[in-house]
Amino acid sequence: MAGPSWLERLRRARKSALLQDGKRKVHYLFEDGLEMAEEYDLKTSQLLARKWREKTALGSSSKWQVEVGEPTSHTAGALESELIKESSSNPIFVRRDTQTSFQWRIRNLPYPKEVYSVSVEKEQRCCVVRTTNKKYYKKFPIPDMDRYQLPLDAAALSFTYANATLIITAQPVLGAGEDVPALQGDTSVRRQ
Repeated sequence: MAGPSWLERLRRARKSALLQDGKRKVHYLFEDGLEMAEEYDLKTSQLLARKWREKTALGSSSKWQVEVGEPTSHTAGALESELIKESSSNPIFVRRDTQTSFQWRIRNLPYPKEVYSVSVEKEQRCCVVRTTNKKYYKKFPIPDMDRYQLPLDAAALSFTYANATLIITAQPVLGAGEDVPALQGDTSVRRQ
């Protein structure tokens, strides 16, 4: 027997919401101890951030894992930041979703658009970005597609390149007569 669907789990989760700094912040606590925190823009209702956290084997909370939005900056001690610092020219991988599609942005990629290829590995249920000059390779999953049990299709992927940023867009592939699921969390806690 299959487990509960994602929407059922989301509806059964304990939720709390607050408005702060022009954002609606929603915290979900699932029955298995898993936590999810989402932030929405109050004006546009666009998802700005989604983070996950689970309990460790000893019962304490692990660090937040960022799924959507800018990763939180690591605030190292003064001594650590002087010794080793990440290069500002490294590629930065960020997920940003729209109301109807999943979107990823990879900044600091200096090559022309013709060098990039985006494909799908159906066995591993992930997308792959490659360059023909073999200077960049990135494999990433789409957890929302797994949660909603939607198929991954290479025809649904598109990409564009501008200002040293590669923008990859994936449209969910739905069967005939199906509605697009809310890509941005549980609508019961969002203002209509």
